[in-house]
Parts: sequence; C-alpha cells; structure tokens
Amino acid sequence: MKTWEQYIRKVTPYTPGEQPKTANVVKLNTNENPYPPAPGVRKALCDMDSAILRKYPDPGATELVDAIAKYYGVKSNQVFVGVGSDDVLGMAFLTFFNSDKPILFPDITYSFYDVWADLFDIPYETIKLDDNFEIIPEDYFRKNGGIVFPNPNAPTAVEMSIDKVEKIIKNNQDSVVIVDEAYVDFGATSALKFIEKYDNVLVVRTFSKSRSAAGLRIGYAMGNEKLISAMLAVKFSYNSYTMNFPTIYAGVEAIKDDAYFKNLVEKIITTRENAKTKLKELGFTCTDSKTNFLFATHKSAKAEDIFNYLKTKNIYVRYFKKPRIDNYLRITIGTDDEMEKLYLALEEYLK
Repeated sequence: MKTWEQYIRKVTPYTPGEQPKTANVVKLNTNENPYPPAPGVRKALCDMDSAILRKYPDPGATELVDAIAKYYGVKSNQVFVGVGSDDVLGMAFLTFFNSDKPILFPDITYSFYDVWADLFDIPYETIKLDDNFEIIPEDYFRKNGGIVFPNPNAPTAVEMSIDKVEKIIKNNQDSVVIVDEAYVDFGATSALKFIEKYDNVLVVRTFSKSRSAAGLRIGYAMGNEKLISAMLAVKFSYNSYTMNFPTIYAGVEAIKDDAYFKNLVEKIITTRENAKTKLKELGFTCTDSKTNFLFATHKSAKAEDIFNYLKTKNIYVRYFKKPRIDNYLRITIGTDDEMEKLYLALEEYLK
C-alpha cells in the first residue's frame, strides 16, 4: 500500500436500486412515481430563458423556500432545501449529530443512515423493531446523540402512530429528533405540527415520491428557526450553490398545483389498496402500507426466487438480502397497467 492510500476515507457506500438500461421495463424497484409531474413543471422548463444559466443560482433558493413555507403555513426561516432529501438528511447528520453519545435509529430502516454515520464518524446504535416491524417508543428512552427514523418506515411501509412519534420526541428533548417523511403523503399523519411545540424536531420531506420529481432532486426540511439556521451555516461552509435554476423554477410550479398533486396521490393510494387485495389472493402477506410501495412475503415461494424470475420478465422489484427481511419484496406502486403485468407474471411463476 502506498503512503497516500493509508489516508483515504474507507466506507461502504449506499447501494441504490438497480437502474435498468433496457427498454420496455416495468420498473417497480425504486419507489418513483409512475406519473408525470404537474403540467406547470414542464411549462416552466420550456419557458425558461437558457441565458440565465450563465449565472450562479440563488444560493438560498428563496423562491422555492417561500413557496414551500406558504404551502405548509410556516415561516420561510423554518424551511431548508437541498438536492433531494438525501442531501438534506446528510446535512442534518453533519450539523446535529456531533455528540460522543450514539445516535439511534431502527435496525430495519433506510439503509443510508448507517452509511452517513460511518462517513461522518458518528457513533450509532440500531434499535430492533418488534415482530410486526413496529418501532417501540420506549426503546428510545435512553441517552443518545440524536434520533432519526422514517415515518412511514422504509422498507417495511409501516406507519407509527403520531402519538408514539410524540412520545419519542417528548422523552428526548436534549437531542435532535429527525422524522423522515419521504412517504407521508400517501396516507400517513405528519409530525409537522410538532415543530412549533418542540424546538428539537426536524421534519424532512422530498418531491421525489408524491410530486413525481425524483429527477429534479428536491428535498426539504422544516423545523425551529435555530435548527434551520444551523443547517444553512453548515451548507454554506460546504457548497453554497447546490440547487440549480431549472430545479428551483420547476419546484415552485410543482408545489403550486395542489389539485394535480392530490389527484396523483389518490390515484396511487387506490392502486395500492387494490394491489394489497390482489397479492393476498396470490398468497402474499403485506404490511399495512401507508406509502407508495408494498412490503410483501409469500406463504411458500422464496422472495429471492420471485425477484430473479421477475427480472427475466423485465419486471424489477427490490430485494434485500438482509437478516429478518430476506424473504420480503419491496414493490413500488406503478400504473394500473404495470401492476397487471406484475400480477400476470406472479401468477405464471406461482403455477
């Protein structure tokens, strides 16, 4: 090993869902929205004067921040935006998790959390979910350097009741509690109301799922003004110009069209509930999803075998070869036509 190689930071990176390069794929593996974003998004991008790209964008993404604040009825200084919720969460880890005490998050959860902890040298402990994949609030009543969890959780799709969320917050007011709400719009209850009641709560969301804008990379956080100010200080110490002009313009239009957004969400919820029934008829058991995906296991067929078979049919779902969940599949809710192709392939395999 050369001397310089000894000083390279060595981490095991996050593994994203496969992005197939072939055509005619039924892509149900990365929880993207199968429908296009609001019409105003396309118009904003088409109408944008390309000459503006010669300039640096507004480092504060003020127009987008103001639009988000107005939509949720909070102040602009309570909103932080970033390049996808991963950027926002990573910045939050870097900003708030600097204690010598371990941060806490579930043992089955978004697999980027431990990656960031390792990258930033943050001590952490994973807290075991119960046999129904539910978070037990009392397990988080211990000394810690911060807490983070998705609600609903991923990949399990299970929602924790808002009363239990508050229990965790109320009993951990000496550390920052991050509630990752990437999937909250699909039928779950938000913890947003707690940002006024508790000054240590950060609620993180994304445009990638319910607003059909994964390609724009827009994430945002809402919390107490002091939390947001601290995150901005860290961001501007690292990279001031993270969000580009087209994204800011398109993001504003995405949040303006509330009728389109709500219709889109209802469409996915309807397809999801139909999918629960159909998969049950095929011998699957699903958790009670409040997300845009299902977490399913079959009574006799192995998840890995189903996963591999579906790929031969150009249907991609997500499989995690990990303890406790290695016989489950995470299936994104697609269009009705895409889901019918999935059901047909499953029927063929199970015969």
